[in-house]
Amino acid sequence: MHDRVLLITGASSGIGAATARAAAREGYKLVLAARSADKLTSLAQELGPENVLTCEVNVTDLSQQQAMVEHALETFGHIDAVFANAGRGGSPGGFSSADHEAWREMILTNIYGVGLTLQACLPALKRRQGHVLLTGSAAGRTTIPGSMYSATKWAVTGIGYNLREELRGTGMRVTLIEPGMVDTPFFDEPPEYALEDRDIANAVVYALSQPPHVDVNEILIRPTPPKA
Repeated sequence: MHDRVLLITGASSGIGAATARAAAREGYKLVLAARSADKLTSLAQELGPENVLTCEVNVTDLSQQQAMVEHALETFGHIDAVFANAGRGGSPGGFSSADHEAWREMILTNIYGVGLTLQACLPALKRRQGHVLLTGSAAGRTTIPGSMYSATKWAVTGIGYNLREELRGTGMRVTLIEPGMVDTPFFDEPPEYALEDRDIANAVVYALSQPPHVDVNEILIRPTPPKA
């Protein structure tokens, strides 16, 4: 996989950074995008800057995403896979009293931002019969009282299914990565039995490593419940 190129949004911490580390160990060249330039630079130094391109990107801005793709193609020549991982959490209070401005930012990032990543990356991916991976959530497969966040992840599930149908017959693959609770900065106080970010990264690498005739549609990863 020494010539394979993986682009990751939301790459500066948590699942994105863990996936970058796991993919680097497998020999991928990396395009790492996030809003935090300092964290990206530190991660690139850790992984070996000669094989890493960092891009400061707000995923809700199409022009920034297009510039990211152009820079990736200028640097590495192609893109083989994209992990649309950037996301934001919600605000307490349910539909009755949550912070509506926090809703706006979350919905734009979790749904619109994913759509823009696809729009920016798909032309390059189609040339390589590439692989699209999306960070959904176990929260996108169940009902959670008052959770707008869960609703955004239901939307990501829909994006994955609908994208797969759009790409049917192209040789491209689409994988939904659906974590349960993970011990990342996303949660203030995750329980002791929560998953680790590297557990999700391993699932991403598993999906990427399958031969071209194998399309892993979904990986739902939940922590093992604690002993009674």
